[in-house]
Amino acid sequence: MDDLDTWRSSPPASDLSRPPDGSLADILERVLDKGIVIAGDIKIDLLDIELLTIRLRLFIASVDTARKAGIDWWETDPALSSSAARDDLREENRRLRAQLEELTPADDRPPRPNG
Repeated sequence: MDDLDTWRSSPPASDLSRPPDGSLADILERVLDKGIVIAGDIKIDLLDIELLTIRLRLFIASVDTARKAGIDWWETDPALSSSAARDDLREENRRLRAQLEELTPADDRPPRPNG
């Protein structure tokens, strides 16, 4: 059982009957360490006709806890990660070079650099 499984299980009844004994920093540390999920739906109906449904799912946790949960989109998003942006640029450059090579006759191609 990992930390997230522990968090998902219900706390013992004895923990609910007593007031929290930690400071705000302790509570924040526990939330970031264990993670917390907030979920909800907003639904707007008019005369029994559904006009809009918004489903909200919010996961608050530290980076390490998010990685344990398999959430690491910030590492592969080129807008948020410089290494992902470099990889994205390299892939685009490779694809454009391949297209250019296909369009250029073999006699007009510049010599390829070694390496």
